Amino acid sequence: MNDVARSAGVSLKTVSRVVNGERTVDPELAARVRAAVALLGYRPNLGATMLRRNDRRTRTIGLLLEDVSNPFSAALHRAVEDEAHARGVHVLTGSLDEDPARERDLAGAFARRNADGLIVAPTAPDQGYLARELQPGIPVVFVDRPAAGYRGDTVLATNRAGAAEAVRHLIAHGHRRIAFLADAPRIATARSRRLGYRDAMREAGLPTCEAVEPGPDVQAATPALLRLPDPPTALFTAQNLITIGAVRALRRLRLHRRVALVGFDDFPLADLLEPPVTVVAQDPAAMGRAAARALFERIDGHEEEPREISIPTMLIPRGSGELPPTGSW
Repeated sequence: MNDVARSAGVSLKTVSRVVNGERTVDPELAARVRAAVALLGYRPNLGATMLRRNDRRTRTIGLLLEDVSNPFSAALHRAVEDEAHARGVHVLTGSLDEDPARERDLAGAFARRNADGLIVAPTAPDQGYLARELQPGIPVVFVDRPAAGYRGDTVLATNRAGAAEAVRHLIAHGHRRIAFLADAPRIATARSRRLGYRDAMREAGLPTCEAVEPGPDVQAATPALLRLPDPPTALFTAQNLITIGAVRALRRLRLHRRVALVGFDDFPLADLLEPPVTVVAQDPAAMGRAAARALFERIDGHEEEPREISIPTMLIPRGSGELPPTGSW
């Protein structure tokens, strides 16, 4: 840093402020410092920096998501990254792939790298292991799914209410035989969405019809439902990958204009299909922003009781959910 200061013709304190991401440095001086850093190939030693800093912060946070390639996770990730970047903080990210062991391993790895806090979309049945992995005072915010065995702020979509709204929408368009392609019951959000489906069906006095955890077999589960003696005239799908599988199955059967469909979660190009897919959209960007802001508040010393932050869903009618019932096939 002394070499950088001499090359840039500035004080050591100015170099420190630029390197640490402070926004109060004169732009011309900051540009000279960055040019000197590039010329000399200077790289801060994060371990040494942490030891010197009074607050012991590393300006990194960990983000554990189900699958960063999933459009929902990708949007949430970008929102967290934007919030962190504005604060001069870097984000370490990992995909959990619904694997509890992977969740524990990644959380431990980020803890050993002295991340200032974690944002976790839980997949393990119990997050009590965090008490052993984390140093005291390291905050954790849970996003998309609630945690068990560990207390922290939680950011959730209105899953139950959103699912009920989707089913009521189908009922309002004349459907009485509505099948639900459900996600894995071990997932808390899947259980909430199932409850929402059942709420709306019960209110209307209608029988339920559920295919639980079709996963990769959703393209087989959909035709099986449509071969029932009294087949559904509409489908409600629990998440975006299941929705995509159902769309493919309906198109293969040439029933995509006869069987109504509402999916939970939006996905790219849903509005360009024929018919365009009606969805209950979550707002992953808002969830990511809320989770990041809650975490930075905790890092900065916020000590009130853990909060549950609700992010509303929104029904987007596009065409597939508005198809009228057409009877048996």
